Amino acid sequence: MTAAHDSSVDSPVVLDRRDGPYGEVVLRRHGALLQIIANGCFLMDTSDGRSERLLVEAAAAVLDGRPDPSVLIGGLGVGFSLAHAVADRRWGRITVVERERAVVDWHRDGPLGEVSAGALGDPRTEVVCEDLVSYVRETSDTFDALCLDIDNGPGWTVTDGNQSLYTAAGLASCARVLRPGGVLAVWSAQPSPEFEGSLWNAGFQQVRTEEVPVARGVPDAVHLAVRPG
Repeated sequence: MTAAHDSSVDSPVVLDRRDGPYGEVVLRRHGALLQIIANGCFLMDTSDGRSERLLVEAAAAVLDGRPDPSVLIGGLGVGFSLAHAVADRRWGRITVVERERAVVDWHRDGPLGEVSAGALGDPRTEVVCEDLVSYVRETSDTFDALCLDIDNGPGWTVTDGNQSLYTAAGLASCARVLRPGGVLAVWSAQPSPEFEGSLWNAGFQQVRTEEVPVARGVPDAVHLAVRPG
């Protein structure tokens, strides 16, 4: 996700509004920007995308040399992470878990296709319309990388149910889904030393945070951690 930015146009225009399983989701156009709003709360827009691209780029760098690594992208959002992964031929299988069918539709048949640029049609891409928290807890599949961007950070979740992802049990589920030596990358609207501690306590190694400066306020952050081999 990414923080809101000013637009030269005063009033956003609602392009679509849906009632989903977790409440209302809205797609708006505000000047040149597309914005996703959930239950009245701004989630993300198409203004930048550097940190969302870093999410998958940093994970790929950790896995450098591993043949055809698989990646699970948690949260389709406006599509920056998926488009960046598809543009990188190092990735093999690319699985996107997105709980809002509306968001998937906005990419397949709507304005967000401008950002994802056909990435959903790439033969490596699979879209799973399911809650990510449930998916990592229940799936029998495994991946070389988990790139998660479903909240504004471990301390600022979109819905209360997402909080469990950042607990010891949630991180254990992430570790179970990762192959040995696999990397967990988590997007956050600000660096979280507390979450770094949680990653260490969960048994991850090589825990670090990469920051992306923004125009105003604290930097966006990508928390990285490696499952022991």
